[in-house]
Amino acid sequence: MPDAKIAVLIPCYNEEVAIGQVVLDFAAALPGAMIYVYDNNSNDRTGARAAAAGAIVRHESLQGKGHVVRRMFSDIEADAYVLVDGDGTYEASAAPEMVRRLLEEQLDMVNGQRIEVAGEGPNGTYRRGHRTGNLMLTGLVRAVFGDRVKDMLSGYRVFSRRFVKTFPALAEGFETETEFTIHALEMLMPLAEVPTQYRERPPGSVSKLRTYSDGLRILNTIVKLVKEERPLQFFSIAGLALLVLGLLISLPVLVTFFRTGLVPRLPTAVLSMGFVVVAMLAFTCGLILDSVARGRREAKRLAYLAVPRWMPPQ
Repeated sequence: MPDAKIAVLIPCYNEEVAIGQVVLDFAAALPGAMIYVYDNNSNDRTGARAAAAGAIVRHESLQGKGHVVRRMFSDIEADAYVLVDGDGTYEASAAPEMVRRLLEEQLDMVNGQRIEVAGEGPNGTYRRGHRTGNLMLTGLVRAVFGDRVKDMLSGYRVFSRRFVKTFPALAEGFETETEFTIHALEMLMPLAEVPTQYRERPPGSVSKLRTYSDGLRILNTIVKLVKEERPLQFFSIAGLALLVLGLLISLPVLVTFFRTGLVPRLPTAVLSMGFVVVAMLAFTCGLILDSVARGRREAKRLAYLAVPRWMPPQ
């Protein structure tokens, strides 16, 4: 590990209360690592506090964590990337173990699985809505993409250079964590989870996460990624729903026809046939797009393999 170039990436928006201590903690936990703080249009002294603590401060004008992550991944060159929020809720002491596992086990992502050490508090530590939403959204992703990550929305991760330089980074806000997880699962990347303490924010620090609106954005991202990565599954479910609806609507028409030989409800018959036709079209679209998605996965896999993996010195 001493020969590996390690970068600590900290996206920040109005975190002047916590950012100084976060920088100092990671500098102590990972001596020699370069610590970058990306200020995302803060209107407080976040940048000044980070610089005073010894971080390299840069700025991203597009508002949203996803935009900051895209910029960081594009700008920074390293062998291992530690991504952590600047709110002081994650323990820096877990970073060496996470980096060690990433490098020694040749992994592409090590996820910091949050273990709560404080109850619900006024500063928003794992509020009940956040906890329930995380369980539901993580469970949905595990059901579709694979049961390998237990805390999908953790903001504490360590990535390999291969991951960072081949990650599409299309998200704009907090849904970027969802993209991390689904990208790693869909690409069948080697990954691991390390339990980490999740603490309450320091007094005076306010959470930027909005439970319901951000939760809906994350859910929308999951649905979009299911459509993009698993189109056959997505359109088959939609087609099946339309087929069942069409058959249910047609039942009264069929009963009348078998009794009388007449079709007095012609609009209903046409409507039910329309649902069945659209269902068949959905199945067909799923089959075609599944072939397209397979080609995209192959292209992403080749791009992933084109980035050399870090190797320990012999």
